[in-house]
Amino acid sequence: MGHAVGDVLGLAAGVAVSPLPIVAIILILGTPHGRLNGLLFALGWVLGLAALGAIMLAVGGSGGASAHQHPARWVGALKLALGALLALFGARQWRRRPADPAQAQLPKWMAAIDRFTPLKILGLGLLLSAANAKNAPLTIAAGASISSAGISVPQQIGALAAFVVIASLGVLAPLGVYLFLGDRAKNVLGGWRDWAARHNAAVMAVLFFVLGLKLLGDGISVLVS
Repeated sequence: MGHAVGDVLGLAAGVAVSPLPIVAIILILGTPHGRLNGLLFALGWVLGLAALGAIMLAVGGSGGASAHQHPARWVGALKLALGALLALFGARQWRRRPADPAQAQLPKWMAAIDRFTPLKILGLGLLLSAANAKNAPLTIAAGASISSAGISVPQQIGALAAFVVIASLGVLAPLGVYLFLGDRAKNVLGGWRDWAARHNAAVMAVLFFVLGLKLLGDGISVLVS
């Protein structure tokens, strides 16, 4: 199982570094029911990643993702396609980044986040993890890597759990600060929020490029071997 976890560490780190979800949970923690809403958002995030990864494991298992301890060719083609998609997203994000980071604007829905119901908060966590333009391809790629590693089902589940935990560190960190730092959390989280909002476009563009190139390389490696 160790090599399967090692294969997805970089992908998990890429999911964890998600500026907008981090801003979202910081804003959620500032609502009147911040503790409950923050926990619901984190739960939605974890469930979204776990569900998408589990679906990919099921698809990989039924599709013969591993043959004689080697990934099937379709796994390589999938990674190649996902890598190209991420690279295109990276180019688009870089062109659209603001010239002055101080002028960066957050999505309009964030202004209404304090009026979200608990169910909407849970759904937002699901959406930002499993339906995100960066996180969804990375989670699919991680599921494909795990399913093609030639390990048993319990080991696959363990590797997916490790991926989800690492990929959730970005949103769990503000929640931990809020729960354990008390009054000091406001200043700490405020600084994190401002930095993430200003540099979201540049960070996302770089991540798209780097992780896209990684998946392109992985896909080529599978197809030519």
